[in-house]
Amino acid sequence: MRIIAGERRGLKLAEFAGSDVRPTTDRVKESIFNIIQAFIPDASVLDLFAGSGALSLEALSRGAASAVCVDTDPRSIAIARANADAAGYSDKCMFINRSCFDFLEKADKRFDIIFLDPPYNKGFIEPVLAKINEKRVLNDGGIIVLESDGTDFHGEAGGVSVYRQRRYGRTYVTVYIREG
Repeated sequence: MRIIAGERRGLKLAEFAGSDVRPTTDRVKESIFNIIQAFIPDASVLDLFAGSGALSLEALSRGAASAVCVDTDPRSIAIARANADAAGYSDKCMFINRSCFDFLEKADKRFDIIFLDPPYNKGFIEPVLAKINEKRVLNDGGIIVLESDGTDFHGEAGGVSVYRQRRYGRTYVTVYIREG
């Protein structure tokens, strides 16, 4: 796993192994960032289910201003923090070890880009999208980048509309936009 473009292009990122770990492939990551590149400059990024922090670090490498990485697994937070240190982005990142629902409930900041890559088929997507809308943590004109699989939710959501949707094997990438 590596950063594929921007000022830290080629930097290898640490990751942890396990059957419950599903990093975004370089092919899917490149496709995501081709779709959202215009939204990245100076963006504030929220990475829910952050894992290694690869999506946030890719956004920072391409010009985002800041990132908040949220994950319930302390191992993920430790790896994301180590990756941010290796990339030289520690000053641009905040790491929060709690559930996305707890974070969203107490969020006092709004974001331009929200990455949402939850464990597949666990019922997270619709409730998280609803909480994002309820708590208004996405700025007007902001986007949500959802990664899901072919059997999981990948449709419409309240408060946002589908901007782009692509399928890569069994992986769906849906980019939502909040008009305004």
